[in-house]
Amino acid sequence: MERFELDEKLQDEIRTRVMGEGFMKIVQTVRRNGKLFKIVMRPVLIGGVRKFQAEMTDEGQVRVKNFDAPAAADGLEEIISQRGARELHLMTASGDLHVRVTKKGKALVSRSAEMNRTVTIQPHDRVKKQPLTSFDSTALLRTIGIADGEGRIRASMRGTYDQVNEFLRIVGDTVSEEPQKTFTVVDCGCGKAYLIISLWFYLTQVKGFKDVRVVGIDRRNDVISAARKMADLLDVSGNVSFVECDLSSPELTSAPPEGLDHVDMVVSLNACDTATDEAMARGVEWKARYILSAPCCQHELQQTINGAGAVGARSDFAGLLRQNILRERLCDILTDAFRAMIMRILGFRTQVVEFVSPDATARNILLKCEYAVKSGQSGVVAEYLNLRDYWKVTPWLETRLSKMIGKHLARYE
Repeated sequence: MERFELDEKLQDEIRTRVMGEGFMKIVQTVRRNGKLFKIVMRPVLIGGVRKFQAEMTDEGQVRVKNFDAPAAADGLEEIISQRGARELHLMTASGDLHVRVTKKGKALVSRSAEMNRTVTIQPHDRVKKQPLTSFDSTALLRTIGIADGEGRIRASMRGTYDQVNEFLRIVGDTVSEEPQKTFTVVDCGCGKAYLIISLWFYLTQVKGFKDVRVVGIDRRNDVISAARKMADLLDVSGNVSFVECDLSSPELTSAPPEGLDHVDMVVSLNACDTATDEAMARGVEWKARYILSAPCCQHELQQTINGAGAVGARSDFAGLLRQNILRERLCDILTDAFRAMIMRILGFRTQVVEFVSPDATARNILLKCEYAVKSGQSGVVAEYLNLRDYWKVTPWLETRLSKMIGKHLARYE
């Protein structure tokens, strides 16, 4: 038997328990290079048919798949055959099985006493628990205008409600700080403040943070006045404040805004065109650990690629660039790719994810950045320069952060 391998008798016991009657749930957590990969498999009812649902969490990103019995059996073999230090917890109606595999490859096995539990298989199409339903958010939703006077979500605000929920879910999966510390968030381009006010309630009432300070920034006087009024109505103005100014204003220096001694997270939801880049740049300058940005419209790169130099150099793309909608989508993809690579060069682990369904909005991309890796790595710089020079463009975010990124690019240009 190889190191980390479970013995055949134990493997057969796991197969019998999972694929037999009374199966409730199996959870395995694997340690990989200091990170955790978690998979949970449970029985569910989909359209009245018993199936298996697997939920996989890798670096905070969750994927869910549903399987029939044969596919679930194949998935179970992958769970059993995993190598490395790990923990497996199997629950059935008759009792629990717990296996811990140590770093040296030794399997420590324990079993609960005999039980006689009733197994209830939950339907897959049950009401999905949302961050804003994890606490009594009725007053919040009414005050910020997402719900009507009776607490029902307005039909016209359903899209906003879904976006805020998914943004909060990603924040919850991303943040790893201790709830006892002061946690500070700046919303760049806060608009009507749906997100930033909801975020304060979510972090304090659901995630358990004792001291959360949030600041919303927007250049429009009317939305800032309305946001301040909502904070007063909800009695959170001591922790939720707003600044009226443009993101590019010299009023915002490299120091954190509004008297904050540090910034843990910068968020930006639907900031138009280069305002997204400005928000990300501010997060870098303020030394934020987390930057979460969902871009909106993106025009700056389209104007550059429309120029004769770029099109002439890339004549093989002439048929694509001639079509307005295809050129627009290509530029959207390129813009977000450039942003992700620039953030990675600057030391941020960056993921580009869909944070809402494409049915809800076409603007459903989110850049999730965490300052956690070495900056200026040659491979990442080379990838960026190859793509940038191929299109003969200079992304606006590179120009905006030229002092910080220039030293890394100069080594390889």
